Amino acid sequence: MGRAKFDAAVFKGAALAIASERGPLAVTVGSITERLKAPTGSFYHRFSSRDVLLGELWLQTVLDFQQGTTAALDAGDGLAAALHTPVWVREHLEEGRLLLLYHRDDFVQGEWPQALRDRVAAQTERMTAGFARAARLIFGRVGPDELRRAQFLLAEVPVAAVRRHLERREPPPPIVDELIRITYRAVVDDYRTRIRSGDAGE
Repeated sequence: MGRAKFDAAVFKGAALAIASERGPLAVTVGSITERLKAPTGSFYHRFSSRDVLLGELWLQTVLDFQQGTTAALDAGDGLAAALHTPVWVREHLEEGRLLLLYHRDDFVQGEWPQALRDRVAAQTERMTAGFARAARLIFGRVGPDELRRAQFLLAEVPVAAVRRHLERREPPPPIVDELIRITYRAVVDDYRTRIRSGDAGE
């Protein structure tokens, strides 16, 4: 009965709620089972440890988030890739807090579980490749300066723009999209001006 009621998704949902409310360090086997009124044995039937659950939750959240960026790049739309962050956060406020207010290492105490290491490494490779794709799409090449600009436009600017609202547990208002759009166009226009004047980075 307990195993059927408390499946892996239920435990992950409880962990997500706790992490969103109080941070990843507040997520323990005890806090999860207490929230669900679940037996501890039911937890360990699904997960070998708290770190495995949180590692899987973090990785699943990252991969879900990256789907939208990948779709925008597949469509050849760099601006949509930059705007994906506020769009996604509005629809996934708890997941946004988990993903964008904390670092990956906040979720696992010590070394990442071996079962997850390869998947995390593959996710990192996909993210790096995504920035390279964005650099080529937006700037026409993948030099160090173009790659740095792509990271700035697709990751740093959007995260900075939504962070204050995530801290307040509120959806980012439309002005966030406007500011990201303005910044995106300014960086792209500046780059094109530099190219025309022969002043772009190598």
